This record gives sequence, C-alpha cells and structure tokens, in this order.
Amino acid sequence: MGYQQGLSGLAGASSDLDVIGNNIANANTVGFKQGAAQFADMYANSVATAVNNQIGIGTRMSEVEQNFSQGTITNDDIALHVAINGNGFFQMSNNGSVTYSRNGVFQLDKNGYIVNADGLKLMGYAANANGVVNTAGTVPLQVPTANIPPTATKGITAGLNLNAQDKLALGTPTATFAGTNTGTLTNNGVSITDGTQGTNANTYTVTFTSPTAYTVTGSDGSSVTGTYSANSPIKLGNGETITLAGTPATGDAVTVTPTPLAFDPNNSATYTYSTSVPVYDSLGGKQQVDMYFVKTAAGSWDVYAGKDGSVPTTKIGTAKFDTSGNLVSTLDASGNPTSTLFAFNFSIPNSDGSATPQGLTLNIAGTTQFGSKDGVNSLTQDGFAAGQLTSFSVGADGIITGNYSNNQTAALGQVALATFANQNGLINLGNNEFQATAASGVAVIAAPGSTNHGVLQGGATENSNVDLTSELVNLITAQRDYQANAQTIKTQQAVDQTLINL
Repeated sequence: MGYQQGLSGLAGASSDLDVIGNNIANANTVGFKQGAAQFADMYANSVATAVNNQIGIGTRMSEVEQNFSQGTITNDDIALHVAINGNGFFQMSNNGSVTYSRNGVFQLDKNGYIVNADGLKLMGYAANANGVVNTAGTVPLQVPTANIPPTATKGITAGLNLNAQDKLALGTPTATFAGTNTGTLTNNGVSITDGTQGTNANTYTVTFTSPTAYTVTGSDGSSVTGTYSANSPIKLGNGETITLAGTPATGDAVTVTPTPLAFDPNNSATYTYSTSVPVYDSLGGKQQVDMYFVKTAAGSWDVYAGKDGSVPTTKIGTAKFDTSGNLVSTLDASGNPTSTLFAFNFSIPNSDGSATPQGLTLNIAGTTQFGSKDGVNSLTQDGFAAGQLTSFSVGADGIITGNYSNNQTAALGQVALATFANQNGLINLGNNEFQATAASGVAVIAAPGSTNHGVLQGGATENSNVDLTSELVNLITAQRDYQANAQTIKTQQAVDQTLINL
C-alpha cells in the first residue's frame, strides 16, 4: 500500500464528485445531457515483473461520458421554443463558427434572426418568396417581416342546391288570337295557378274543332281535348289556365306564350336565388361579386353575375339538370356549350388602378337541383389581399409556417438537424453547446424526420435528462469513495510511523 494509490483515488473521487455536482447543478438546464465519470486502473511498467504479480498504482479518470438519452418534453406554447424528440442537434452559428446544441429556447433578434440566449443564430434551410424551401445548404434562419403580396382572384367555386320546387321567373302569359276569328271569342284572362310547374314555360295553342270542342297543343308535343264552356277555365299544362268568353267558330284559335321577366338585380321578383362572394383584384382591393340564378324551365336555370349588384349584371350562361337533380351541362350566354364543363367565364370592371377588366371563372360543379331549400354548400375563391405576419409556428418536420392577417400561410424556412456517428466524440463547450471533432465524425445535416433524425415539437422544451434521485445516491457513493481513499493514506501514514518508531 502506498501514498500514490490513495492520492489517485482521492483525485478520482474528487473528479466523480465534480461530475455529479455538475449534473445536479444542471437538473433544470434546458437540453442538458448528464455526464458520468469513467475510470481506468494504472500499473507501473516493469519488464521483469510477472503479469500475475503486478500491483496497481491507482486509478485515473479516462473520460466523462455524456448520456444523450431523451429528456422529458414540456409544453410551454411559446412559438420559438422547440424540442427535439429523438436524435439530432440544432446547428448554431457564431459569426461563421458552427456549434451544436439541444437547447431549443430561441427568440428573434432585432434583425429577425432566430437566436439563442447567447446570440448564436439557428441554422436551417431558407425559403423563397413563394414558400419553396431550398435544401441545398443551411443558412442562419431569418423570419421576414414584409407583407405577403396580394393575389388576384381568378376562380370562384360554388356548390349550391337550387330548389326544384321554386317558381319559374315568369310574368302573366300573353294570349294572342290567331288569324281572323269568325266567332265572338274574347279573352277573360290567363292565370298562373301553380308557379312551380315547368310546363308554364311552354307555348300553348287552343284550337276549336267545333263551337263546343277544342284541342290544346303544347310546344312540348302534348295534346289534350276538351269541351268548351264560356267563362270556364281551360287548363294549359299543369300550372296555368285561360278563360274565354263568347262563342267560337270551327277553326278559331288562340295562342298563349310565356312572358319571361326582365332580369333586374334590384328586383327580387325577377330572379329565383342569389348569393355573393368577395373577390380580390391585382392590388388586393376587395370587391363583391353577386351571382343570381333564374329558373326559366324545369331543370333549366339562367345564371347572372356582376359586381356589387350594379347594372349591368349580365347573363353568363345556363345550367341544366336531369330528372334526378344532377347538373349535366352548362351553356354560355350565347347558348353554346361552355369551354369547360360546369364553368362560366365572365369579367368585372375595376377602378382602383388594378388590372381591368378582371377575368373570372365561376365553377358550379357539384351543384344540385333537389326539392329542398335553396342554399350554399360551399363557396370559395382563390384570391386574397395583402397580409401582415401575425404569428408563426414550427412543425414536426422543422418547417416554420407564418400565419398572416389575410388568413394565408407560407413557409418561412425549415430548421435542420445534425447527427453524428459518435456523439460522445463531441467536445462539450459549455452553454449547452458541443463542437464536432475527428472522433465524433462529420455532422450529417438533414430535415427533421429524415433517416436517423428526430422530429421537432414546437412550443415545447426538452428538460435536462438528469435523474436527481440517482445522482443523490451517486453523490453518497462518491463521498464514501473519497473517505475510503483518505483512509488508505491514513493507514500508510500509520505504517510509516511504526517504522520510524523501531
């Protein structure tokens, strides 16, 4: 037994106490990874000494091994607090010098860069003005504060139900006597008895085959006969009648034609249903486009559109439905099939200096004609005004998403993660920072969620992985080690004193 073994043991126990004390001190340090002192024994070199007779000359601390196990993740809902769940380190830049950290407590500096408490800049992939991320190389991430530019509306998509039982937009039908009537017939009036009937759109001719008999033929090919009685209504289709007085002669005839109402956006009697949607011009100016639907026949609706209910609001086409209420075809304002099925092209004027006229497309695919209330199932448009950045968030894949005042979102960049073949080869620089070495291997930079790279959790931090209970037990053990090694020196001292006293 000698002093050297005891002294080395005291030094080792003291180093162990230092490591344990450092772990305990950093129990609340965000992203801290606890260390463990590892020791190796020492032997004196002697060529003549047999291997099985060697006596050790003490111990030495071979390394402080970092434990990179996952720490508990705590939510705090702070946008720029980011936790790594799994492998990887944040890449930080200190004026070009790169370090690595697990501490995800970040903030914005005065220039919009994402930095930690020491001012080191977080590295990642930059995004262009269109939100496209460039993964060619990492750069310090900067959150742009400029407004997102407006986008002019080009398309409107409407999913509606147009009530099959709505009335046709028709006025009182017109009765015209054909040729020279030799009898004494007079028209006492045409009445619409059921405005919902599609037959009201037909033209009817009442032809007398005798003074007491007539035939009613419709433009839809229908034909019925009846017995004439003055001042008794003659039924025309399913929804209208004509009343005649006087005595007809054989061959007398009267034609009844429908009277469409002239469309007027300011007169609700001239259209069946209307709705509106805001659209945006090339400067982000907001206008309202009003859309009107006029039932003209069974399964046939004329469609009108215009700006803010102003005149002229023009007819942009016709929508046709089958007997099951499904939209089957669309015609343009000229009566020709639309260039795109179920879509109408039209334009509106602008007066704020933006591009004018502004071309728009109304797509009504999915619109139905069922016997239920008129209404909107969905109504969207693809433009938006300029917007200011109001908040941002970090996704699991590291994408920093900006939220703007115009309800738009855009990718502002992407946080990158670094992994190493040998994490314990990193040099601990303090301040929760590590530096790569030849022993650690080169950093493998990739997006979160890639092979062997963890994912991120925004609005959260990773706690220290120090287990206080275990460290307090280790502290007691290290204290006993120190006391035991001190006792070794004390015993050697007593031996020496015995020799001196001989």
